[in-house]
Amino acid sequence: MAAQAFLESRFGLGGTVFLVTGGAGGIGYAAARAAAQSGAVAVINDLDPERTEQAAAALRDEGLEATAAPFSVTDPDAVRAGTARILDRHGRIDSLFSNAGNQNRKPFLDYRPDEWASLWQTHVNGAFNLCQAVLPSMVERGSGRIVLMSSISAFGSRGTISAYATAKGGLAAMTRALAVEYGPLGIACNAIAPGYVATGFTTAMQGNDAFQRYIESNVPARRWGTPEDIAGVAVFLAGPASGFINGQVIPVDGGLLATL
Repeated sequence: MAAQAFLESRFGLGGTVFLVTGGAGGIGYAAARAAAQSGAVAVINDLDPERTEQAAAALRDEGLEATAAPFSVTDPDAVRAGTARILDRHGRIDSLFSNAGNQNRKPFLDYRPDEWASLWQTHVNGAFNLCQAVLPSMVERGSGRIVLMSSISAFGSRGTISAYATAKGGLAAMTRALAVEYGPLGIACNAIAPGYVATGFTTAMQGNDAFQRYIESNVPARRWGTPEDIAGVAVFLAGPASGFINGQVIPVDGGLLATL
């Protein structure tokens, strides 16, 4: 029983509210499910109301606590209003996992300005909007966890993802800036930098035999990551066991960066 009590006190999320953006599928949904399994109320945000509610209902069908909070992370007014509704309903937001994102692979010279801006708007401005909305209540309580979604492309890029890599590099810098500014107020900000994860974003790459050989030859784990691989780290960073970790961008890549 002592061991169980330790696990629950250090690695459990009981009594907390875990907000995840882009949570209706992929990594976001896996993180919502893992947080709810750890005792949190999972608040799932995504753009489409019906899909968002379906994701929350699927967790409730498992006997977990989950609610839907559909809004666009790129709309500051919608974010403020959506966050206010969450606070009205649940009384608090203990942790934010800013996971919403998009992708557009093409050569650098082929990007139109609006295409380039779209990735920055979703990844970086979306995180900015969410952090500005959740931080006041965290500051008031003197505690909180923010987890941003960066990428190993913030450390080393491949061709055709310059807009994505630039945005993810911006999120790595935002992580450090928020950690320094809000760490003294009891709030930790860290980021996850996934490697190649099997989600809808990477479907085309998963079906490419040459890229599959690259994964098997260059990733020490010799496999694609799964959403659950990332979810476990998100839940850890949202909980008390990570209390002295702040301002870090943590690769979860099967060892790929270690080979570079």
